[in-house]
Amino acid sequence: MDIPFPNKKYQVIYADPPWNVKAGSKQGRCKEDNQKSLKLPYQTMEVEDIKKLPVKDISAKNSVLFLWTINKYLEHSYDVARSWGFKPSTVLIWTKTPKGIGLGGTFTLASEYLLFCRKGSVRAKQRVKGNHWHFARGKHSAKPSFFRELIKNTFGDLPRIELFAREKAEGWDVWGDEVSNCID
Repeated sequence: MDIPFPNKKYQVIYADPPWNVKAGSKQGRCKEDNQKSLKLPYQTMEVEDIKKLPVKDISAKNSVLFLWTINKYLEHSYDVARSWGFKPSTVLIWTKTPKGIGLGGTFTLASEYLLFCRKGSVRAKQRVKGNHWHFARGKHSAKPSFFRELIKNTFGDLPRIELFAREKAEGWDVWGDEVSNCID
């Protein structure tokens, strides 16, 4: 990505990397139907390139990371978090209402994962009951706004940024190639 990284420190980093995957077929059918996977409407990145992003440079000494991942990259997401200077802690789960047959092989996929990680010590303002929530699917790769609110309500009004953002959210700095970057 050729977008300049911010020159600011954040205590909350919320990231949805463009993992290198395909979008599936138009009808959302299985590979057995001999349909080619479509390209995603955005640029993807290899794991090694994601790991090299200078997230260490923008994370405060005491900060938290919320890193979106999918089944295929769950194991790699732990390596990404560590390379960014964070210690993985808990996997939060978004279960989705299936849409057609969907992606996947033997088991079709209807969940995404939000890896919660820590660097130093940031105290939560509240304890959250549970680690999984069900929301309907939106546009491809769009995440429910619930998760931004959950993060804000859990950690308070700390300096925060959303990496690989698609839209501006109130109170968040944003960075990505699908949104006008806004670093306050």
